Amino acid sequence: MKLPFSRLSILWKILLSTSVAITAVFAVAEWFAENSATRATSESIQHEVRDSFQAYQSLWRSRTNRLASISAILSAMSDVRAAFGTGDAATIRDTAGELWSRVSDENAFFLVTTPDGRVIASLGKLPRDPLPGELPIVHDALAHFPAQVSGFLARGERLYFIAVTPVYVQATQGTALINVLVAGYDVDSGVAARLKDDTGGSEYIFLSRGRIVAATLPPADAAAVAPQLDRPGGSIRSRSAEYAPLIAQLAGIDGTPVGQLAILRSFDDARRQIAMLRRNISLMWVIAMIAGLALTYVTARRIVEPIKELDRAAAQVVLQNYDCQVVAESDDELGRLARTFNAMCSSIRQGREELIRSERIATIGRLAASIVHDLRNPLAAIYGGTEMLLYSQLSEDQIQRLAGNMFRASIQVQGMLQDLLDVSRGKAGQVKECNLRELVAAVSDSLAPTAETRSVGIVLQVPDRLVLALDRRRIERVFLNLMGNALDAMPEGGTLTVSAAVEADSVLVEVRDTGPGIAPEVRGRLFQPFVTARKAGGLGLGLAMARQAVVDHGGDIWARSESGRGACFCFRLPAAP
Repeated sequence: MKLPFSRLSILWKILLSTSVAITAVFAVAEWFAENSATRATSESIQHEVRDSFQAYQSLWRSRTNRLASISAILSAMSDVRAAFGTGDAATIRDTAGELWSRVSDENAFFLVTTPDGRVIASLGKLPRDPLPGELPIVHDALAHFPAQVSGFLARGERLYFIAVTPVYVQATQGTALINVLVAGYDVDSGVAARLKDDTGGSEYIFLSRGRIVAATLPPADAAAVAPQLDRPGGSIRSRSAEYAPLIAQLAGIDGTPVGQLAILRSFDDARRQIAMLRRNISLMWVIAMIAGLALTYVTARRIVEPIKELDRAAAQVVLQNYDCQVVAESDDELGRLARTFNAMCSSIRQGREELIRSERIATIGRLAASIVHDLRNPLAAIYGGTEMLLYSQLSEDQIQRLAGNMFRASIQVQGMLQDLLDVSRGKAGQVKECNLRELVAAVSDSLAPTAETRSVGIVLQVPDRLVLALDRRRIERVFLNLMGNALDAMPEGGTLTVSAAVEADSVLVEVRDTGPGIAPEVRGRLFQPFVTARKAGGLGLGLAMARQAVVDHGGDIWARSESGRGACFCFRLPAAP
């Protein structure tokens, strides 16, 4: 069963193969490019998240150092220290407030407490949720004094970053702690937004005790992301985007975690770039497909058209038209093939003409030999009779008999020559009503001497009054060939039977012998000219001429044979009206 693809023309096969190849190449290229871009983008986002965290640490450290520096400057100034020693809130605010406003550009607050944590005075931007009058964090920082301490402070739903600085004075027994400076600021959405701006667009979420304190994401997205922060590894999703996370713990002054910071980097930009890459590859595929198919079509046409021309020329050669020529316009393989085809046709044409000339000469020779072979017997009769008339003393009856034999032999010679002439011209002889039994009996009488010498009995089974419209001479020739071949096939004796039977509007004639049968190698081409077997001196024209005579009478002839069981030649002739 042929596949549908095999029924397509070469041009369509080339176009389909090209389109499939281009599509496959671009599909593989897109898969590799997209996977590589996805891996590279994922790694890049991970790097960006880590870089954002490092930037956050740098910015946060800078803000911490700034608060610590301001607190250190204030605590070192003599007039400020003197004001702190009064313990009066108004005096402290008046003395330190002016300086705080000049040196602090942060959105921060400044508290002055006693060593036990009681708040004496406050400056700067106060927290939205007021801090208590006594700060336990001061007690936690005592263990680190005289060093400054910083960290996060969680209070209620708020988160603060603070720096604690001790203020010492000289006493008789050394230094004495007189006050503690607490500087800090509220971690709110403004702080998160500034961090986002300073770190290149990363999203920030501050959490304390599982609650969102500040975030750069919309509240709904932040609420969707928060429960996923404790999940190890992988990306997290909000309602509208996917992020690569980095989670950091926020430690208090004593080092215990008081909150979390989540730094998120969105995959949206990367996905847009991958989508753009995919669109660009698809556009390149379309352009490559159009250009590839157009180029393939033009190239394939230049290949297919000569092939079509060769195919048409080959079809003409099959029809034995060897005069066809193929135009060779190029010097490539197809051009050389076309020139080779033209040379082949020219060679075949010349060989065919030479073969026809040789066959004609051979046919003339065979025909001449056949004529000589067939004329030998009647000419021998004429020659023998003439010789007896010249050199023998014969009676009148003998002379009459010899003259009759010579006359019949001359008529036979004339008939043979006329048959050959009629066959060569495609003409039929004179048709008249003949008694078929008399015709067969006459042929049998002429072959009787040969049959007697070979011990062959001739049996005639032809009805007495069977009259047909025939060309007598040609039908006699048919019987003479068939019966003569049967006698030649039985050199050691046998039986030759000639029968005829009327069937509807035709007469079936059979000539059977008891010889060895027809040789298998000639059965299929028995009635072709120059086909012969087992007959010395025979050239194979008898059966061909016999078939032509029967066909010219509107009948047909065929043969049946089994090896070792004789042969039977049958032919059918139309019955007379």
